[in-house]
Amino acid sequence: MNHVAIMNKSYGDLIAKILSGEKKIESRWSKNRIAPWGRVKRGDRIYFKNSGGLVVAMATAEKVMQFERKDFDKARELFPAPDEWARGKNYCVLIWLKNPKKVSPFKINKSGFGSAATWLCYSNSPLIHS
Repeated sequence: MNHVAIMNKSYGDLIAKILSGEKKIESRWSKNRIAPWGRVKRGDRIYFKNSGGLVVAMATAEKVMQFERKDFDKARELFPAPDEWARGKNYCVLIWLKNPKKVSPFKINKSGFGSAATWLCYSNSPLIHS
């Protein structure tokens, strides 16, 4: 499966940190069971773009772990996230990344995912370019 992770630039240049190997885990904290919860698996390709930008990088999911609120302490042992990321959240997905690399920049068609979606899943089909 292919995924697109939409990154928030207010946290800094996370894509550059993924490409340099400094950032090895992508975490997603949510109130509801939304993607990537239950959707991303080991071996999946994850493409990265900043909000409003083009897809510029990709990596492979090496390991995936999911946690519900009652197990957030276990998640924080593996990934020391700031408290505000977990505040008001009920679910956490940790994705270990391997083989990060730049890709030729391209657009994606986000229609059907909703304007606020920050994780897109493309099941058994190539990414849709627009």
